[in-house]
Amino acid sequence: MWDHYLASRLKGWLDDVSGDNGRTFFALLCGWHDVGKASPAFQSKVDSLAQEVRAAGLAWRRLDRESTGWHHTCAGAVIIQSVLSEEGWREEAVEWVWPLVAGHHGLLPSRGPIFRTAGRLRNAQGQSDEWKAAQAALVYAVADALDADLASLAPVTTPRRAMQLGLSGFVIMADWIASSDHFAGVFNLSEVSMATARERAATAWAYLELRGGWGAGTYRGVSDLVAARFGKTARPLQAAAVQLAEQMAAPGLLIIEAPMGEGKTEGALAAAEVLGRRFGYDGIFVGMPTQATSDPMFDRVLQWADQIDPELPVGLLHGKRMFNRRWNDLQQRTHFAKIDDLGCDDEFDLAGAGRSVRPEHAPAQWFLGAKRGMLMPVTVGTIDHLLYAATRTKHVMLRHAGLAGRVVILDEIHAYDVYMSQFLHEALRWLADADVPVILLSATLPPQQRDSLMRAYLQGAQNRRGVDLPAVAEQSDYPVLHALTAKDDQATYAARTPRSWRPTAPVAVHLREEDPDDGPEAVVNLLDDELRTGGCALVIRNTVGRAQQTYKTLTEKWGSDEVILLHARLTVAERAARTGNALDLLGPPDGRVARPRRMIVVATQLAEQSFDVDADLLVTDLAPIDLLLQRVGRVHRHTRPTRTRPPKVFITGIKTHPAGPPAFPSGSEHIYGRYPLLRAAALVTDAAGGDGWSIPGDVPDLVSRGYGTEAVVPASWEQATAAAYESWQVEERKRRQAAEVFLLAGESTLGAPTLAGLHGRATGEARSDDEMAAVVRDGPESVEVVLVRQADGRYLTLGGRSLGPSGDVGDAALAEEVVGSTVRLPARPAVTEAAKNLEPLPGWYGNGWLSKSHALVLDERNSAVVGGRRLTYDKRLGLLDERA
Repeated sequence: MWDHYLASRLKGWLDDVSGDNGRTFFALLCGWHDVGKASPAFQSKVDSLAQEVRAAGLAWRRLDRESTGWHHTCAGAVIIQSVLSEEGWREEAVEWVWPLVAGHHGLLPSRGPIFRTAGRLRNAQGQSDEWKAAQAALVYAVADALDADLASLAPVTTPRRAMQLGLSGFVIMADWIASSDHFAGVFNLSEVSMATARERAATAWAYLELRGGWGAGTYRGVSDLVAARFGKTARPLQAAAVQLAEQMAAPGLLIIEAPMGEGKTEGALAAAEVLGRRFGYDGIFVGMPTQATSDPMFDRVLQWADQIDPELPVGLLHGKRMFNRRWNDLQQRTHFAKIDDLGCDDEFDLAGAGRSVRPEHAPAQWFLGAKRGMLMPVTVGTIDHLLYAATRTKHVMLRHAGLAGRVVILDEIHAYDVYMSQFLHEALRWLADADVPVILLSATLPPQQRDSLMRAYLQGAQNRRGVDLPAVAEQSDYPVLHALTAKDDQATYAARTPRSWRPTAPVAVHLREEDPDDGPEAVVNLLDDELRTGGCALVIRNTVGRAQQTYKTLTEKWGSDEVILLHARLTVAERAARTGNALDLLGPPDGRVARPRRMIVVATQLAEQSFDVDADLLVTDLAPIDLLLQRVGRVHRHTRPTRTRPPKVFITGIKTHPAGPPAFPSGSEHIYGRYPLLRAAALVTDAAGGDGWSIPGDVPDLVSRGYGTEAVVPASWEQATAAAYESWQVEERKRRQAAEVFLLAGESTLGAPTLAGLHGRATGEARSDDEMAAVVRDGPESVEVVLVRQADGRYLTLGGRSLGPSGDVGDAALAEEVVGSTVRLPARPAVTEAAKNLEPLPGWYGNGWLSKSHALVLDERNSAVVGGRRLTYDKRLGLLDERA
């Protein structure tokens, strides 16, 4: 791991901690993790082996039930604390080292309970002089095997707590690799030696094909890094990002605020490479708001990685990655020795050559196991995986190990509500404490949110709650980049305001009023007028029901060839196919696919972020102003010389009243709250009654006014707006407090010297993406199910293929079709509780993914009643939700 995985930055601080003995010190910590097995509680587990231990002179009295449960992690912590103290290590050093042993099964306990219990269970710990001598001998044996003098290896400094947490994760990683069933163990003591151990370790490492990122090397600037990586001359924003990364005095926080389509992603990837090479990091984690936004980002990171290192492993981290075309292609071309196409043991080598075949950029199989995804050197995934690193959950240290040597990039940073933001702030504190550079991207970041993100990072960097944020001048220019670093307790801030790649252009803003109870006829008539001679429109509705109703009415008038529907209640396979089709037809012009003469995409918020389509016309329900501007970013997104239509935006989902505030659909208020909608409505009304907006020039001012405290609503709305604000504040406070319960440590423990007690109130662990989202995302819980049909006593796929009477999925293609019928149910409490009780079909228990799923069996009409609701899957509309 030291030679082929750890980033040079990590090796550097381990050398600093150990007086330039980092390699040996790291091996020593990993080698000590199981010393607690030299205790009566553990040795008594197998009677025949226990007799041999007794025969060697290590005796113990009969153990009661509590004593037999004394865990070897705790026993090991007590042993290490005792031996290192007697060896003369400083108390501060001993106190941060023993938790690494105590926590190697994923939980970091408090000091008091461990040592008090050890004193009470002396028989289970090993109380005799013979036991204590044997335990100490084992500790020294590890050091002797490494030719290490224990006294000289005493840490000379105490690493920061986040670094300790990452190191704890690396100890677990070493343990899991050594415990892997990919290679046989050693069962005869005569065969045990360091020489054979090193030989076996080298063989296992080569077999598992593990590696780190792009490796060490001095940073050498190039004239245009963006051009070198992406084949296109750097835009001003991208060049500024690279320059700031080159000038930062230490790893820190870089925030890029720029319009949609400005090239933030390419600028961030280039800046990440600069920061990584300058400061010794050799990989990245890119966090996206959703699975749908993670998929296109994966393609872009693959393109970048190809220029860095053609063999650099790139992982995709979300529960539906099997439906990503590029990821699936990598997996289809991957063959691991002794593993067949279904992932089962291939004892007779029927699947092909008896060696592993791994195409470029495909991660090693070991990284694809549970809880290991963040350890891949380059990873794209939902931000949930980063936010989960901010929770007090089992094995959280593995996530921190994966982040420790990386540069973190988080896109669409404005998209996270007050609940999720608590986890984001906590994650930033820990990342800063670990000296991890972070790059945040947004087109519509409110100033208050930007300041809170910077404050959280500075808190972690300075290890205290009260920090003085450097003066951040309000920038009227746009784009703008902010760089924050903290070195020697001194915070430094710098900003750049490069010119925008595309000039500001006027966008006409119109209100198309709808009564909350009206159907979509107003939108249909609008599109009929606007697209009569052709054009491509994007229609965004705030709820699935409104999107389905709009699509249905449009296709009744125009047919289905010119209309695409996208929302979260399509099966994952259908949604992936439709998304790919929309991107092909309306994405960047590349000459491969002709742009249609007329096309309408009807979508929900899926089209709001990282959805690279280019519409001539936008029709959108009202949303908070930052999200509304994100949607506007899909209009005239790409340069098309033949386009003559000016950009237009029509705002729906609002009904104004001359003597009072407007009305909104109940679904919009439920999602966003009335207060942000009222402020957005005021800004939209002003634009519709005036000259519209200038995009992107007006974006910073609009976002600031939308989330500021200045009065923006008409006088006749003020009373209603004040009442809405009070309700909104109460709700925000509740959500903030609800999140604080799950935080890994919180602001109050900043500056704590060790990991002891980090899991004093553990919150369990998530076994799936759904369970992870239930912790780090607010809102009503929902469940994913796999849809199958039943007819004539047998099960069928949605497409009609037979699964037999037990639901058997006999081949990979059939299993993929069944998994592709996964859909998320409506977030209704009764539906969710009923869906949790659904079981897999009997024939699915041999499939690793399906065996953990919920099967929803539909009748011949593709319908079922769940939690008092009739759920029907329609091929065109997706899942319909009606009262039973």
